[in-house]
Formats: sequence, C-alpha cells, structure tokens
Amino acid sequence: MRDSVSADLGAIESLYPQAFPDEDLLPLVRDLLQNSAVTTSIVGVIQSQIVGHVIFTKCGVVGGTDNVALLGPLAVTPAWQGQGIGSKLARTGLRQLESTDARLVCVLGDPAFYSRLGFLPETSIRPPFRLPEKYEGAWQSQKQGGMTAPCSGKLSVPKPWLQRSLWSS
Repeated sequence: MRDSVSADLGAIESLYPQAFPDEDLLPLVRDLLQNSAVTTSIVGVIQSQIVGHVIFTKCGVVGGTDNVALLGPLAVTPAWQGQGIGSKLARTGLRQLESTDARLVCVLGDPAFYSRLGFLPETSIRPPFRLPEKYEGAWQSQKQGGMTAPCSGKLSVPKPWLQRSLWSS
C-alpha cells in the first residue's frame, strides 16, 4: 500500500470499470484526484501492478464541523477481490487520517464489509441526498481521533460528490 502519484492515473482509471462494470465512476475518480479536497488517495500494489485504490475526501457538516472525511470510492480488481486488499486499503487510509483533523469518517457501502473495519450505522449525519430504501444500513461512520462531541446535520461534500446518481444507483 502506498500513496498514489500522478503516474498511477492510467492504472487507476482501468481499475474502476473492472471493479464496477455497471457504474461509471471514472468521472468522479478523475474529478476527485484533481480536487484539493482529497485527503488521501492510496493504491494497493502487487508485483508492481496496481490492484486496488481508495480515496478519502475532506468534507464537513452543514452548520457544524469541517472535520469529516468520506471514504470512497474503493475498488479492487476482480482477480484480487476477497483477499483482503480492500480492507488493507481502507485501514491504511484510516491510519493516515489519524494524523489529520478528521474526527469522523463516513461511507456509503456494504455493511457486512465496513462493519469489519469498525464502521457503525450513521443516524446523526445525513448524506447529501436522500438514500433509497435498499441502502438501509449502508450509510455508516467511524469516529477518529477521540471524537467525543456528538455531531449532527447534513454532510457537506465537494462538487464532484454533488451528483444525485452517486447516492442512488
């Protein structure tokens, strides 16, 4: 696992269509990687081949704190899925966030996967768009850096995340 560099862009761009053949996440990934709001971008490398990638984006809560990160997207090439690469990517990013001002990390994802990483259902912070019922339990968070004060409100995300389809596909 290592921080991504600009030379990784081609490999990262080829990874997402493989991992998510039914979703076009490339515009989001490209926008995020060019956006100063990205706190962390990490690649998983095996035998000098990029097999996974994750982004953490700096966010805030409307009327509240600016110390929130959004995990995603996270992708692993199908040949390496189920071998711990995604978990290692997420854990590496979470460890890196410990040295930032992020006090909470939110994610919209599979509860079975993210609960193993310490994420719990999030009920106080709302995502930028209403989620479909099929996503019940998929909006989750994890406290960072000894966060003790409760935080509530709507998640404020940078422009690349302001696409309703990202929250309802």
